[in-house]
Amino acid sequence: MTSTIQIKNQLIQFDLSKPTDLSIIMRPAEDCVRAWYVNPISIEPVMENGFIGDVNNGGVVNFRNIKFNPHGNGTHTECVGHISSETYNILDCLQEHFILAQVISVFPQEMNGDLVMFKEQFDGKIQSGVNALIIRTLPNTLTKKQINYSSTNPSYVDVEATKYIRDEGIDHLLIDLPSVDREEDGGKLVSHHAFWEYPENTQKHRTITELIYVPEEVSDGKYLLNIQTAPFENDATPSCPILYPIIE
Repeated sequence: MTSTIQIKNQLIQFDLSKPTDLSIIMRPAEDCVRAWYVNPISIEPVMENGFIGDVNNGGVVNFRNIKFNPHGNGTHTECVGHISSETYNILDCLQEHFILAQVISVFPQEMNGDLVMFKEQFDGKIQSGVNALIIRTLPNTLTKKQINYSSTNPSYVDVEATKYIRDEGIDHLLIDLPSVDREEDGGKLVSHHAFWEYPENTQKHRTITELIYVPEEVSDGKYLLNIQTAPFENDATPSCPILYPIIE
Protein backbone atom coordinates (compact mmCIF):
# COMPACT_ATOMS: atom_id res chain seq x y z
CA MET A 1 0.00 0.00 0.00
CA THR A 2 1.77 3.13 -1.25
CA SER A 3 1.34 6.40 0.63
CA THR A 4 2.90 9.83 0.22
CA ILE A 5 3.98 12.29 2.91
CA GLN A 6 5.67 15.67 2.69
CA ILE A 7 8.66 16.14 4.98
CA LYS A 8 10.50 19.46 4.83
CA ASN A 9 9.51 20.13 1.20
CA GLN A 10 10.29 16.56 0.16
CA LEU A 11 7.52 14.28 -1.10
CA ILE A 12 8.29 10.81 0.25
CA GLN A 13 6.54 7.71 -1.07
CA PHE A 14 6.56 4.79 1.33
CA ASP A 15 5.03 1.35 1.72
CA LEU A 16 2.53 1.46 4.56
CA SER A 17 1.97 -2.31 4.35
CA LYS A 18 5.52 -3.23 5.37
CA PRO A 19 6.23 -1.77 8.83
CA THR A 20 9.18 -2.91 10.94
CA ASP A 21 8.90 -2.45 14.69
CA LEU A 22 12.27 -1.55 16.27
CA SER A 23 11.06 -1.82 19.86
CA ILE A 24 11.84 -4.68 22.23
CA ILE A 25 8.86 -6.26 23.97
CA MET A 26 8.71 -5.51 27.69
CA ARG A 27 7.92 -8.62 29.74
CA PRO A 28 8.08 -9.44 33.46
CA ALA A 29 10.95 -11.87 32.98
CA GLU A 30 14.62 -12.15 33.92
CA ASP A 31 15.60 -12.71 30.27
CA CYS A 32 14.10 -9.45 28.99
CA VAL A 33 16.52 -6.64 28.10
CA ARG A 34 17.38 -4.22 30.90
CA ALA A 35 20.15 -1.95 32.10
CA TRP A 36 21.25 0.38 34.89
CA TYR A 37 20.70 -2.23 37.62
CA VAL A 38 16.92 -2.09 37.43
CA ASN A 39 14.80 -5.14 38.20
CA PRO A 40 12.66 -6.77 35.52
CA ILE A 41 9.31 -5.08 35.09
CA SER A 42 6.54 -6.32 37.35
CA ILE A 43 2.91 -6.78 36.34
CA GLU A 44 0.72 -7.69 39.31
CA PRO A 45 -3.04 -7.71 39.92
CA VAL A 46 -4.50 -5.22 42.37
CA MET A 47 -5.62 -7.12 45.46
CA GLU A 48 -6.93 -4.81 48.19
CA ASN A 49 -10.05 -3.99 50.18
CA GLY A 50 -11.66 -7.19 48.98
CA PHE A 51 -11.08 -6.35 45.32
CA ILE A 52 -9.50 -9.09 43.20
CA GLY A 53 -7.94 -7.85 39.96
CA ASP A 54 -7.40 -11.32 38.52
CA VAL A 55 -10.10 -13.28 36.70
CA ASN A 56 -8.32 -16.58 37.37
CA ASN A 57 -8.44 -15.90 41.10
CA GLY A 58 -12.11 -15.01 41.33
CA GLY A 59 -12.14 -11.47 40.00
CA VAL A 60 -14.47 -10.21 37.30
CA VAL A 61 -11.74 -8.29 35.46
CA ASN A 62 -7.98 -8.34 35.11
CA PHE A 63 -6.77 -5.10 36.70
CA ARG A 64 -2.99 -4.95 37.01
CA ASN A 65 -0.35 -2.52 38.20
CA ILE A 66 2.81 -2.25 36.09
CA LYS A 67 6.13 -1.12 37.58
CA PHE A 68 9.09 -0.29 35.34
CA ASN A 69 11.82 2.26 34.66
CA PRO A 70 11.65 3.83 31.18
CA HIS A 71 15.44 4.17 30.90
CA GLY A 72 16.25 0.67 32.10
CA ASN A 73 13.40 -1.60 31.05
CA GLY A 74 13.31 -1.55 27.28
CA THR A 75 13.02 0.68 24.24
CA HIS A 76 12.55 4.33 25.19
CA THR A 77 12.83 7.83 23.76
CA GLU A 78 14.32 10.60 25.89
CA CYS A 79 14.77 14.35 25.71
CA VAL A 80 17.27 16.80 27.19
CA GLY A 81 15.33 16.60 30.46
CA HIS A 82 17.30 13.40 31.08
CA ILE A 83 20.40 15.45 31.92
CA SER A 84 19.09 18.95 32.68
CA SER A 85 18.38 20.74 35.93
CA GLU A 86 15.41 22.32 34.16
CA THR A 87 12.30 20.23 33.62
CA TYR A 88 11.78 19.11 30.04
CA ASN A 89 9.10 16.66 29.04
CA ILE A 90 9.51 14.31 26.08
CA LEU A 91 5.91 14.89 24.95
CA ASP A 92 6.66 18.59 24.46
CA CYS A 93 10.12 18.11 22.98
CA LEU A 94 9.26 15.50 20.35
CA GLN A 95 7.40 17.53 17.74
CA GLU A 96 8.14 15.35 14.69
CA HIS A 97 6.61 11.90 14.49
CA PHE A 98 7.27 11.05 10.83
CA ILE A 99 10.94 11.52 10.04
CA LEU A 100 13.29 10.70 7.17
CA ALA A 101 15.76 8.25 8.70
CA GLN A 102 18.84 6.26 7.77
CA VAL A 103 20.00 2.91 9.11
CA ILE A 104 23.77 2.49 9.43
CA SER A 105 25.46 -0.70 10.66
CA VAL A 106 28.68 -0.21 12.62
CA PHE A 107 31.31 -2.53 14.11
CA PRO A 108 32.48 -0.89 17.36
CA GLN A 109 36.26 -0.77 17.60
CA GLU A 110 38.44 -1.74 20.54
CA MET A 111 40.09 1.09 22.49
CA ASN A 112 41.70 0.52 25.89
CA GLY A 113 39.40 -2.40 26.61
CA ASP A 114 36.25 -0.57 25.49
CA LEU A 115 34.25 -1.02 22.28
CA VAL A 116 33.67 2.40 20.74
CA MET A 117 32.12 3.91 17.61
CA PHE A 118 34.28 6.67 16.15
CA LYS A 119 33.67 9.65 13.84
CA GLU A 120 35.53 7.99 10.98
CA GLN A 121 32.89 5.23 10.88
CA PHE A 122 30.17 7.79 10.09
CA ASP A 123 32.18 10.33 8.10
CA GLY A 124 30.64 10.83 4.65
CA LYS A 125 27.99 8.15 5.16
CA ILE A 126 25.01 10.20 6.35
CA GLN A 127 22.78 10.95 3.37
CA SER A 128 21.41 14.36 2.49
CA GLY A 129 18.04 15.30 3.95
CA VAL A 130 18.10 12.63 6.65
CA ASN A 131 16.96 13.86 10.07
CA ALA A 132 17.22 10.64 12.11
CA LEU A 133 20.09 8.17 12.36
CA ILE A 134 19.49 4.57 13.42
CA ILE A 135 22.67 2.82 14.55
CA ARG A 136 22.75 -0.97 14.36
CA THR A 137 25.83 -2.35 16.10
CA LEU A 138 27.51 -5.47 14.77
CA PRO A 139 27.38 -8.35 15.32
CA ASN A 140 23.59 -8.08 15.42
CA THR A 141 22.55 -11.07 17.52
CA LEU A 142 19.07 -11.78 18.88
CA THR A 143 20.59 -11.83 22.38
CA LYS A 144 20.28 -8.02 22.29
CA LYS A 145 16.63 -8.58 23.23
CA GLN A 146 17.57 -10.48 26.39
CA ILE A 147 20.76 -8.95 27.76
CA ASN A 148 21.08 -7.54 31.26
CA TYR A 149 23.59 -4.81 30.38
CA SER A 150 24.35 -3.84 33.98
CA SER A 151 28.09 -3.99 34.75
CA THR A 152 28.93 -5.18 31.20
CA ASN A 153 30.53 -1.96 29.88
CA PRO A 154 28.56 -1.98 26.59
CA SER A 155 29.71 -0.28 23.40
CA TYR A 156 29.17 3.46 23.14
CA VAL A 157 29.60 6.44 20.80
CA ASP A 158 32.72 8.56 21.01
CA VAL A 159 31.84 12.19 21.66
CA GLU A 160 33.51 13.38 18.44
CA ALA A 161 31.29 10.98 16.50
CA THR A 162 28.24 12.33 18.32
CA LYS A 163 29.21 15.88 17.42
CA TYR A 164 29.68 14.90 13.80
CA ILE A 165 26.29 13.16 13.67
CA ARG A 166 24.66 16.22 15.26
CA ASP A 167 26.37 18.62 12.86
CA GLU A 168 25.20 16.56 9.88
CA GLY A 169 21.64 17.59 10.74
CA ILE A 170 20.57 14.60 12.81
CA ASP A 171 17.93 15.56 15.38
CA HIS A 172 16.85 12.04 16.35
CA LEU A 173 19.48 9.47 17.26
CA LEU A 174 18.45 5.83 17.75
CA ILE A 175 20.74 3.06 18.96
CA ASP A 176 20.49 -0.61 19.97
CA LEU A 177 22.42 -0.08 23.21
CA PRO A 178 21.43 1.22 26.66
CA SER A 179 23.25 4.51 26.11
CA VAL A 180 25.26 6.58 23.67
CA ASP A 181 27.70 7.09 26.55
CA ARG A 182 30.01 4.79 28.47
CA GLU A 183 28.29 2.90 31.29
CA GLU A 184 30.68 4.30 33.91
CA ASP A 185 32.07 7.72 32.97
CA GLY A 186 31.94 9.56 36.28
CA GLY A 187 28.60 11.14 35.40
CA LYS A 188 29.99 13.17 32.49
CA LEU A 189 27.55 11.85 29.85
CA VAL A 190 29.60 13.65 27.22
CA SER A 191 27.71 12.36 24.17
CA HIS A 192 24.33 13.22 25.71
CA HIS A 193 25.55 16.74 26.46
CA ALA A 194 27.10 17.16 23.00
CA PHE A 195 24.01 15.97 21.17
CA TRP A 196 21.66 18.30 23.05
CA GLU A 197 24.31 21.06 23.28
CA TYR A 198 23.41 21.39 26.94
CA PRO A 199 23.64 23.77 28.73
CA GLU A 200 25.31 26.31 26.40
CA ASN A 201 22.91 26.05 23.43
CA THR A 202 20.17 23.63 24.46
CA GLN A 203 18.37 21.95 21.55
CA LYS A 204 15.25 20.61 23.21
CA HIS A 205 13.71 19.34 19.95
CA ARG A 206 16.33 16.59 19.64
CA THR A 207 15.72 13.08 20.96
CA ILE A 208 17.69 9.94 21.73
CA THR A 209 16.08 6.52 21.52
CA GLU A 210 17.89 3.61 23.16
CA LEU A 211 17.55 -0.16 23.45
CA ILE A 212 16.05 -0.70 20.02
CA TYR A 213 16.57 -3.80 17.88
CA VAL A 214 17.03 -3.55 14.09
CA PRO A 215 16.21 -6.92 12.49
CA GLU A 216 18.67 -8.49 10.07
CA GLU A 217 16.23 -8.22 7.17
CA VAL A 218 16.36 -4.41 7.39
CA SER A 219 19.08 -3.24 5.01
CA ASP A 220 21.18 -0.15 5.59
CA GLY A 221 19.68 2.88 3.87
CA LYS A 222 16.83 5.39 3.98
CA TYR A 223 13.42 4.78 5.56
CA LEU A 224 10.43 6.67 6.86
CA LEU A 225 10.52 6.55 10.66
CA ASN A 226 7.49 6.95 12.90
CA ILE A 227 8.46 7.42 16.56
CA GLN A 228 5.45 6.41 18.63
CA THR A 229 5.57 7.27 22.33
CA ALA A 230 3.50 6.43 25.38
CA PRO A 231 1.85 9.56 26.87
CA PHE A 232 3.96 9.87 30.02
CA GLU A 233 4.88 13.39 31.13
CA ASN A 234 8.51 12.64 31.90
CA ASP A 235 12.00 13.12 30.48
CA ALA A 236 11.65 9.69 28.83
CA THR A 237 8.88 7.34 27.84
CA PRO A 238 8.60 3.82 26.44
CA SER A 239 8.49 4.08 22.66
CA CYS A 240 7.78 2.11 19.54
CA PRO A 241 9.84 3.29 16.56
CA ILE A 242 8.37 1.97 13.30
CA LEU A 243 10.24 1.88 9.97
CA TYR A 244 8.56 1.97 6.57
CA PRO A 245 10.43 1.27 3.31
CA ILE A 246 10.73 4.22 0.95
CA ILE A 247 9.74 3.76 -2.69
CA GLU A 248 12.32 5.48 -4.86
